[in-house]
Amino acid sequence: MANSKQARKRARQAETRRVLKSSQRSMVRTYIKRVVKAIGTGDHAKAMEEFKAMQPVVDRIADKDVLSKKKAARLKSRQAPQKNRLRPVFLCLNGFSSYDY
Repeated sequence: MANSKQARKRARQAETRRVLKSSQRSMVRTYIKRVVKAIGTGDHAKAMEEFKAMQPVVDRIADKDVLSKKKAARLKSRQAPQKNRLRPVFLCLNGFSSYDY
């Protein structure tokens, strides 16, 4: 238990920040799960839409120091190739070859 007035205040601030940051981390995880789910369905358009929605959220949370900027970059760079792998399938199913794109 904190013994000084300053230590009690720091404990209160730390608890407030912990609660706020945990909800923000949860939001990032939700956006990532939505991208993974869209990739799992094989729908390139939906995956692109979810990925574009995820990117600014992850960047914004990294700017607030909830996530490190390197972790935010890692999260985005791991999702990008997975969504890009869907593109040739998407194009071939709609009558386009990968060279037309």
